[in-house]
Amino acid sequence: MSLVRNRSACTVSASARPGRYNPLMADLLSRLQGDLNASRKAQNKPETLLLGTIVSDVKNREIELRRDLTDDDVIEVIRRGIKKRRESLDMYQKGNRPELAATEAAQVKQLEAYLPAGPSTDEIRAAVRTAIAGGASNVGAVMGLVMPQFKGRAEGGTINNVVREELSKAG
Repeated sequence: MSLVRNRSACTVSASARPGRYNPLMADLLSRLQGDLNASRKAQNKPETLLLGTIVSDVKNREIELRRDLTDDDVIEVIRRGIKKRRESLDMYQKGNRPELAATEAAQVKQLEAYLPAGPSTDEIRAAVRTAIAGGASNVGAVMGLVMPQFKGRAEGGTINNVVREELSKAG
């Protein structure tokens, strides 16, 4: 928040006022905040908690980067949230806690609705085959070539699985 102080007045810049429209704010963040407000009005506590957590994570990321976030930045935060929940889901399944695992799975599904459509497995496979044909012969080398092409659009685990499949066929 930018403050301008002098003896006669204390003002806050318009862009720093909470609740004001910021034209630089990412569209996806606006959508998240709108859905958060709707869930609060509907008194949907699980959805309010989930969206509140994600919006908080987005705002923390904005503070960390010291700039307004783009939609790509917001997508990155959402992907991290999904990854955390998938890890929790695995732990709950291993710990024989099906009710908690179901909650985490529902949250993952809710958050995935905010992500853009990802590339198809065939598209990933084609990029992996191109990297292998270009001389990459191990998982690290192929991942290094393929990951930048799909940054923000596909999960590393998905790409890694395709890389391992293709390397086993090639080797």
